[in-house]
Order: sequence, then structure tokens, then C-alpha cells
Amino acid sequence: MNIVRSYHNWRRYRDTVHELNRLSQRELSDLGIARSDIPAIARKAAV
Repeated sequence: MNIVRSYHNWRRYRDTVHELNRLSQRELSDLGIARSDIPAIARKAAV
């Protein structure tokens, strides 16, 4: 079961990074997110 959970967490991380990277710099700024913060935000979302 741990493998399945790890896979789902990885997919959630990957999807979050993809979606945030699609946003423009202006949209990220409006959300208060720096592009360099995306991996950390995605890690939190994947837990």
C-alpha cells in the first residue's frame, strides 16, 4: 500500500508543479507566489 500512496503523492506533486508553472508571472504575483517557491508549495500539497 505504501507504493500506491507514494505514487499518488508523486502525481499530486507533479500535477501541482505543472499547473503552477502554467500561470503567468502576474498571476503568480497576485497569489503571492514566487516561481522559485513552486516546488516547496507542491511538496506541501502532495502530503
